[in-house]
Amino acid sequence: METIKDIITIDNEVLGGQPVFKGTRVTIETLFSHLEAGVSLNEFLEDFPTVSKEQAVKVLDIAEKLTTSKNIADLYKAAA
Repeated sequence: METIKDIITIDNEVLGGQPVFKGTRVTIETLFSHLEAGVSLNEFLEDFPTVSKEQAVKVLDIAEKLTTSKNIADLYKAAA
């Protein structure tokens, strides 16, 4: 089972430690900024081909769990 560490990395040597999609220099924030601006997921993936659709969907799944969980154990599981 993949964990958040398999999808997102934080390294002070990469973009000053901003969370990025593992194996890329694309910040997680970039995904959410694009979606907030009305850019579709497919357009985001076209703009950032180093991010796989699987990675982006997993980040969105984690965010959904974090923002909708009413159970602290579920929150910890989503972030693990």
